Amino acid sequence: MKKKGGYDITVIGGGIVGIATARALQAQFGDADILLIEKENRFAVHQTGHNSGVIHAGVYYAPGSLKADFCRRGASATMAFCREHGLPFRQCGKLLVATTPIEQKRLQALKQRCIRNQIQIFELDRQELIHMEPRIQGLGALLVPATGICDFAAITRKMAALFSDRGGHIRTGHPVTQLMETQDQVTVHTRAGEVSTRYLVVCAGLMADRLAKMMHIDIDFSILPFRGEYYQLPAHRSSIVSRLIYPVPDPDLPFLGVHLTPMIDGRITVGPNAVLGFDREGYGRLNANVSDVAQMAAFPGFWKVMGRHLVSGIREQVDSVWKPGYLGRIRKYCPSLTLTDLLPCPPGIRAQAVMKNGDLVHDFLFAQTPRSLHVCNAPSPAATSAIPIGQYLRDRVMDLFDL
Repeated sequence: MKKKGGYDITVIGGGIVGIATARALQAQFGDADILLIEKENRFAVHQTGHNSGVIHAGVYYAPGSLKADFCRRGASATMAFCREHGLPFRQCGKLLVATTPIEQKRLQALKQRCIRNQIQIFELDRQELIHMEPRIQGLGALLVPATGICDFAAITRKMAALFSDRGGHIRTGHPVTQLMETQDQVTVHTRAGEVSTRYLVVCAGLMADRLAKMMHIDIDFSILPFRGEYYQLPAHRSSIVSRLIYPVPDPDLPFLGVHLTPMIDGRITVGPNAVLGFDREGYGRLNANVSDVAQMAAFPGFWKVMGRHLVSGIREQVDSVWKPGYLGRIRKYCPSLTLTDLLPCPPGIRAQAVMKNGDLVHDFLFAQTPRSLHVCNAPSPAATSAIPIGQYLRDRVMDLFDL
């Protein structure tokens, strides 16, 4: 690959998807000058570093979809990467627990989806569930052995180190302020200087819509931030379960419900819920960013999606401030927990792309110009799927830019 000046390819975004993409491009174009730009001073600061650390098996995704394929391949690739580089992970398995007759029916639908997605499962009755997890109660459950846990931030840092060791260029602390495209190149303006590049790939997560607009792309979506609020259990409760415990999700709602997650550091977290955020990068209890709020209020899709999910949204907001309501969700399947068991834990913020008509975007969403490719929505579980997503984006770059 030849260039007149600057870099051959620049990737914006130091989360796991951006760095996995940079590595995939590097593996394909060994002689190319590839630059990775991250606005923070370190990697995995936002979505990657604030997720639950779950390596998903792909239970919930439509058979034959990109999400199902990426998740299944990504889980194997993530665990293989951890083995190769000595990073901690554990394939502890997950239990989907039904506590009502309607959840039992939904569980059967998930069972059929797992079969079609070629995911190994075991169906448990009430007694088998109690035998496997004595503190968990339900009418039945599905055991998904392939689910695991890891530290995605550590994986991201290792990927970045490998990218750098092979000659990749990295600039952290470079918030992007402007993007300008000409016939021959893209100029990336940042607060710490500017760079020119032949081609640009943007994996900006929570800022995906704003960087697309910098390229004057006529987009019909906006990113809405949803806070996932967690608690963690005290140390003496760290052995309450040995597997991930999930409720059976309501198919009419976009989130999976509050679950118990053993973390790779030995903690057990409780959560998340899903409440609207008023600051895309506000991780404190009370946060409001004037620019973020104004953008949401001016976007027609915001009002439409809030109207459609008004009842569930109110319930989420109430339980956000009323701990007994939050606890009630967990006690459905883990009745021994009490209010004193719910200790503070940092939240996460999920970038949810929403269309102007109020539809939530559940699949991949891209935008492009002659010299740039923008990942506008990388749906959950993007962290699990990051390695195959990076390979997929590499292939799209090759096709779009005729490389």
